Parts: sequence; C-alpha cells; structure tokens
Amino acid sequence: MEIKSKLREFITENFLFGSDEDGFDDDDSFLDNGIIDSTGVLELVSYIEEEFEMEVRDEELVPDNFDSLNKLVSYIQNKS
Repeated sequence: MEIKSKLREFITENFLFGSDEDGFDDDDSFLDNGIIDSTGVLELVSYIEEEFEMEVRDEELVPDNFDSLNKLVSYIQNKS
C-alpha cells in the first residue's frame, strides 16, 4: 500500500471514526478543518514513526510537514 493510502486510512479510522462520507481532500488543512487537533498530531507522529520506521524530530513538527495529506506524504518521502 502506498504512503498516501496508508495515511488516509489511518486518519479516517482514528480521527474521522471510520466515516469517509465527510472525507477530506489531499490539500485540506487538518487543523483548520478540525480533522486533527494538537493531541491528534502526537498520535499521528507515533503512527508515522512506527509505520515508516523513522524518527520525527521536534523541530520537524511544523504545519509545513503535518497539516495536510500531501504535506505529510512529501515530508515522509523526503525523510526516506
């Protein structure tokens, strides 16, 4: 399964409670659209570190890396 699909599935299951009817677009801001809150970002980071076997450093926890599906995919690809 590709990176984007894994992330979309995780976000849908954990933050939208499995309901994709409200869905989100690849460039939708997680924070602005209420998809993920600050606590959820920490859960997302834990998932990324485990699933993609990488370390997310504190200075990397910025909206440019974590505030949309496309930004997350780019961040993970750049770290790999």
